[in-house]
Amino acid sequence: MAKSTSSTVTLKPLWVLPYRTQNIREVYTIGRKLGQGQFGTTFLCTHKVTGLTFACKTIPKRKLLCKEDYDDVWREIQIMHHLSEHAHVVRIEGAFEDSMAVHLVMEVCEGGELFDRIVQKGHYSERQAATLIKTIVEVVEACHSLGVMHRDLKPENFLFDTLDEHAKLKATDFGLSVFYKPGETFSDVVGSPYYVAPEVLRKLYGPESDVWSAGVILYILLSGVPPFWAESEQGIFRQILLGKLDFQSEPWPSISDSAKDLIRKMLDQNPKTRLTAHEVLRHPWIVDDNLAPDRPLDSAVLSRLKQFSAMNKLKKMALRVIAERLSEEEIGGLKELFNMIDTDNSGTITFDELKDGLKRVGSELMESEIKDLMDAADIDNSGTIDYGEFIAATVHLNKLEREENLVSAFSYFDKDGSGYITLDEIQQACKDFGLDDIHIDEMIKEIDQDDDGQIDYGEFAAMMRKGNGGIGRRTMRNTLNLRNALELVGNVPNQVIDGFLK
Repeated sequence: MAKSTSSTVTLKPLWVLPYRTQNIREVYTIGRKLGQGQFGTTFLCTHKVTGLTFACKTIPKRKLLCKEDYDDVWREIQIMHHLSEHAHVVRIEGAFEDSMAVHLVMEVCEGGELFDRIVQKGHYSERQAATLIKTIVEVVEACHSLGVMHRDLKPENFLFDTLDEHAKLKATDFGLSVFYKPGETFSDVVGSPYYVAPEVLRKLYGPESDVWSAGVILYILLSGVPPFWAESEQGIFRQILLGKLDFQSEPWPSISDSAKDLIRKMLDQNPKTRLTAHEVLRHPWIVDDNLAPDRPLDSAVLSRLKQFSAMNKLKKMALRVIAERLSEEEIGGLKELFNMIDTDNSGTITFDELKDGLKRVGSELMESEIKDLMDAADIDNSGTIDYGEFIAATVHLNKLEREENLVSAFSYFDKDGSGYITLDEIQQACKDFGLDDIHIDEMIKEIDQDDDGQIDYGEFAAMMRKGNGGIGRRTMRNTLNLRNALELVGNVPNQVIDGFLK
């Protein structure tokens, strides 16, 4: 701290979030303690208006000792938004901050930790273990395909959503996770002793270390004990660096050769020859019918691009409008991903950059298929994908659930504020976006449920939610007209994002 002889120095309080929030206690009632982690305590909380329950992870600022600690919490929030629409990742609802703490509100998982179930069961059958490790490695694959390394995979960081025997497993705690670019290496030793990869101990590692940690979890699922064990932390590290696996003790003699083959390949000392997350998911022991699929599973990026390519013009334009109003924390990860694919930092993605980027995340698409995806994402037909187009094409469709996003997109097209989108207004929007307006009348017929030749808010919302994995089916908001919707979110001006096309 700088010395001052004339007056007392007052330290300016540091803030994690780049914006101020309401006090969390104005929005939620904080209830019983659910768990205690190294950096934060998790409480049950109840939304005062809806009565819905969530988990609130409270991180006291006294535990954040320097600016890097504050940056780490902000990155954790961004990464949770980036990944949290994945079926097996705990979903974040929002973040709050006051002078004393940062509060992360997320879905509550009442089924406890995977760690506790392993302790309770001793170990799992091969089929049960295969199901669990498949889920864990799917999360790893999603992280890596979105440019995120978890760095702290362990059974304590996977929660079951209910107490049921067949409850869904979900990843949590991204406090040590980082964004990375292909080929980038890290040197800081982080993680948990039993699960840390040998290259992390050697201070030169990349995303392959997550597969090692998942391999350790698989060994524990099948045997109930860690593969590398000693009385001290240093002893554990020595065992990890030796890398000798015990497949002689019980229950290993009765476990299949296929399971042991997978563990050996996940716990390969050499990260370059270790299986990738994609390859683990294709291993015969994981694949039910003992035959690995001919093609790898679509990466998260690829499946989103494919979804986008199948949409009609109006939906693509609406997503482009919505992408412009997403908050920095929601876009954070996609921005990193865009920069990862845009290798020459030109601000646009070329065909070759997209092809190389998809290949790096495990895609085996033909050039013609990549060309189709490129054309679909390139809304203005410029021959490249700019940042806004990329966000529109890859943002998870669950973001559409937010009513204010749908309302602002609708009012963007409804230029005269009539409560309807007309043929002329869509033609004008196509012109603004550089799209041709062929087949627009057919598209309107498909969306226009009451055959009046125009699209009202209910019809627009139904179109936007259609095919989004059941979004909207559980609500009756689709029947709202524009006036109801505007009342829900406050007055939204027609030119919500007027400067967006300039």
